Amino acid sequence: MRRVAIVQARMTSTRLPQKVLMPLGARPMLAQQLRRLRACQQLDEICIATTRNASDDAIALLARNEDVACFRGDEHDVLGRFVGAARQTKADVVVRLTADCPLCDPPTIDTVVLALCQNPSSTDYASNILKRTFPQGLDAEALWRDVLERAHRLFAAPAAREHVTAGIYAGRPELFLLRGVEAPQNNSDLRWTVDTPADLELVRRFYEALSLDERIASLEEMLHFARTHPELAGINASTQTWSPFENRGQLV
Repeated sequence: MRRVAIVQARMTSTRLPQKVLMPLGARPMLAQQLRRLRACQQLDEICIATTRNASDDAIALLARNEDVACFRGDEHDVLGRFVGAARQTKADVVVRLTADCPLCDPPTIDTVVLALCQNPSSTDYASNILKRTFPQGLDAEALWRDVLERAHRLFAAPAAREHVTAGIYAGRPELFLLRGVEAPQNNSDLRWTVDTPADLELVRRFYEALSLDERIASLEEMLHFARTHPELAGINASTQTWSPFENRGQLV
């Protein structure tokens, strides 16, 4: 069974263009995320899914330099990009990640993958976002390749093509077997993903204070840092997050 993490990345992000290659510590942000993903125990391969745009040549070059696979497809059809990447890497299990999560937690990703793979007869899709208890920026989703292919055939709405899996868990959830992964404590109020300059500033504080260039701190340590420095949450408190659960009609 081949378990492939597919990381979607592009340079034309609306709120913070070129964010995925902005410096974070001693490396570009995407390279930091790849370094953390290599610590996962339940992944066999990592693939970056980017676009055919010339502006994303730099992402393809980073993939080559980091010795990870790269698939290039349509900028707006991200679901199609994932299908192409899954076919190219011959994935049996697809783990969906986004390139704006440089604090991603390897054990959390492994837990989501195991939630799928240890329950094959009762799970099409597993994730830690069905009921949010982890900080935003630690999102992980795992699904069987044939489930991804089924979503590719089923969902044509632009929002479903852009948000890849949202049609599965928010558009037509009755068609799929869903399994949620929850944390022991609810820390969903914390925002550690990078969409804005304020988000990037927050993540840079983590990297500097916890020496994350040199090591991968545990989730417990990162949570302790966040909770003992409550002023950090104010840095990006005004950032808004798109929710498929509030936009179900756009998915089908």
